[in-house]
Amino acid sequence: MSSSVHITSKEQFSSLLTKSRFVVADFYADWCGPCTAIAPAYEQLASQLSRPNRITFTKINVDQQQDIAKAYGVTAMPTFIIFERGRPTSTVRGADPKKLSDAVRKLASEASKPDDADGSGEGSSGAVWIGAAAPKPYADITDQYEPKGLELLNRDSEFGTAKTLFDPSKPSALNNGKAKAADWVESDTDEQLMLFVPFKSTLKVHSLQVTSLPPADDDDDVPMRPQTIQLYTNRSHVLGFDEADDIPAVQTVTLQPEDWDSKTGTAKVDLRFVKFQRVTSLVLFFVDGDGDGEKLRVDRIRIFGEAGEKREMGKLEKIGDEPGE
Repeated sequence: MSSSVHITSKEQFSSLLTKSRFVVADFYADWCGPCTAIAPAYEQLASQLSRPNRITFTKINVDQQQDIAKAYGVTAMPTFIIFERGRPTSTVRGADPKKLSDAVRKLASEASKPDDADGSGEGSSGAVWIGAAAPKPYADITDQYEPKGLELLNRDSEFGTAKTLFDPSKPSALNNGKAKAADWVESDTDEQLMLFVPFKSTLKVHSLQVTSLPPADDDDDVPMRPQTIQLYTNRSHVLGFDEADDIPAVQTVTLQPEDWDSKTGTAKVDLRFVKFQRVTSLVLFFVDGDGDGEKLRVDRIRIFGEAGEKREMGKLEKIGDEPGE
């Protein structure tokens, strides 16, 4: 009996990415000679190293699951992609048993390390910090943002930039009070922030996580956590504050005090999924805060959903065959 899971739908694959810490995906085709040649070695690794909810080996037929192949830019077979906590971390292209074995055995060593129990740490090497459990069956797709296109209006230049919000590390404010001033964003002249986030591919956005960790202090200068957030989709540029007043938001969210996790300072923002199906950019307008202060603070933002098409799949080709074979 095969130890690998044959993927029959995008939903099945998304669910596995959420449930299993590591997922190894073998993108293959029935007509691909090198795919057939390396299949026994792949099955042997799957048989030896599969562990429930820790390491899952999958096989994805690119002719039957073209949407998945497109989402991860697979244009040649065989291609092996290794995922950690829903995010692709390494790729092996071609029928190279040694290279594949080395990559998989390295992740097996990582899988033997314990997970961070409360979700408020960085976990194993290369892991991305999230402040709350990912919504099943969706994956963390924060890495789909385009860094060069980020814009953040009304930020205080003494603190972090827009990129700080998507930093994969745990917020320094959670490191026993040893916070670094450049590790979060604060508003400048008033409590409002306007964030423009373009994406590398078309996304289905299910929800967000917003982390805000102002110090527990009664000082009037302590920044506030966000309260009202207006969201806009598929804008070509950042909105001006006056412009946002004239454009209906796709969704307006009001966060309550009980929405914030007491350990990680993270609030889950559930979206109307049907309205966020083909998203190429997001604008987040932080309208006000949860108090009477004059400044707003945001430490991290995480995005959850499904990554869509990055480019046209093009002509599928085999890796490992000489021309004319």
